[in-house]
Amino acid sequence: MNVLIVHAHHEAKSFNSALMHLATEQLTAAGYQVQVSDLYEMNWNPVASANDFAQRKNPEYLVYALEQRHNYEQQAIAPDIAAELEKLKAADLVIFNFPLYWFSVPAILKGWIDRVLISGVCYGGMRFYDQGGLKGKKALVTLTLGGREHMFGEKAIHGELVDGMLRPLLRGTLAYVGFEVLPPFIGYHVPYIKPEAREQILVDYKNYLANLDSLTPLRYPHMDEFDSKLYPK
Repeated sequence: MNVLIVHAHHEAKSFNSALMHLATEQLTAAGYQVQVSDLYEMNWNPVASANDFAQRKNPEYLVYALEQRHNYEQQAIAPDIAAELEKLKAADLVIFNFPLYWFSVPAILKGWIDRVLISGVCYGGMRFYDQGGLKGKKALVTLTLGGREHMFGEKAIHGELVDGMLRPLLRGTLAYVGFEVLPPFIGYHVPYIKPEAREQILVDYKNYLANLDSLTPLRYPHMDEFDSKLYPK
C-alpha cells in the first residue's frame, strides 16, 4: 500500500510533527511505501491563481476549475501541482496531519486542497462522492486542537466536531472527491497537557494506525441513492 502524508505545521518540533514522524516510521516498518508532503518545509504556495497555468483556454476571464481541466490535459499545469498530483494518484491512503485553526484547516493546507484536487481528475460532472475521481482511495484526518473533549458534542460549547466543524473537510472535500473517509484521529487539548499525556496520545495513535484495516469508513451519500437530477430516490 502506498501512503501520502500531507503535513501542515510550521514547527518541526511540534506535536503534530511527532504524529507525522510516528506514522511515517510505523507504516514504513509495516511494509507501506510512505511519502510526506511537508507543506511548510516545501514552502508550498497556497494561492490558486492564473500563475498555475502555462496555457489559458480563456485568457480573457479566469474560471479556475475549467483551466485546471484544460491545463492538466495539455500537461501545462504548474510543476508543483503536477508533482503533488502524481503523489496523490499513487496513494492508496492519504493522511492529512494538521492543527485545527478557527474550526478549519491551516491556510497552507487549504491551498493544497484548492490547487491539487483538480477538476477533471478528482471530480467533475457527476463524478463525486462514491463515484468521485479518487474512488478506491482512503483518507484519514489526524488533527490536534486546544479544546478538551467535553467541549465538543451535540450540546457542548463548540458543537459537533465530526458532523459539525469538520464537515466541510470530511464530507465537502474528501468524501466529495471519492475518498473513503476513515474516522479522524484527534489529539485534544494538546498545547496545555503534560508530557505524559502527550505520550499517551502517541500510544493511542500507534494503536490506531495498527488497526487501520478494521476501521469502518464514515457514511456519506452514494450516487445510486439519487436519480439523474440528484433527487433522492
